[in-house]
Amino acid sequence: MNVLLENGTIRLRAPEPEDEELLYAWENDTRIWENGASIVPLPRCIIRQYLADYRQDIYIDRQLRLMMTLRDTGEPVGTADLYDFEPFHQRAGVGILTASAHRRRGYALQALALLEDYAFRFLNLRLLHAIIPERNAASIRLFHRAGYRQTGLLEEWLRSGDSFGHALIMQRTNSGDKHNVNFLLKK
Repeated sequence: MNVLLENGTIRLRAPEPEDEELLYAWENDTRIWENGASIVPLPRCIIRQYLADYRQDIYIDRQLRLMMTLRDTGEPVGTADLYDFEPFHQRAGVGILTASAHRRRGYALQALALLEDYAFRFLNLRLLHAIIPERNAASIRLFHRAGYRQTGLLEEWLRSGDSFGHALIMQRTNSGDKHNVNFLLKK
C-alpha cells in the first residue's frame, strides 16, 4: 500500500518548531474562532510547548495536526487535522484551515483528499466527519465537492455574539474502493 501525503501541488507534513509564528497567528485569528473551539488567545509559550511535546501519535493524542505546504516551495498555507480519533469505532473528525492569502486555489480540496487517503487506507478508518457552521458556505462547498454528505443538523450549536447558529454534520464513509477525489492525489 502506497499512501502519499503529497501530490504535485500540496504536501502534508508534521508541524516543526519554525511553524510557531504561523500557528500562533492562525490560532489567535478571532475571525475564525466561531468556526472552531477556540475562545481565548493562546500565548506563544503554549504554542511552543505544544510543538515541543506533540508526539504525532494519533493513537495516544487522539488527534493529528499536519501542516499544509506548497510542494515546490515548502511554504505553509494551512493545516489539516484529524481529531476525536476513535480507533475502535474507526472514525475521526476532520478539519481544514487555509490561510486567507491562499484561499480559492484548490489547496483545501487537495489537502482533504490526501488526508482522506491516509485516514482510509493507512489508518483503516471507516468514517470521517466534519461539523461545519451553517453560515460557512465555503467550507460546506468544499466538503460537498469532496464527497461528504450532510447527515445531521445541530440546532443552535455555535454561539456568535448574542445569537446561536446551526451547524451541519457532514460525513464521508470509506466504501473500500478508491474515493472520488483520488484524482487529486496524482496532481
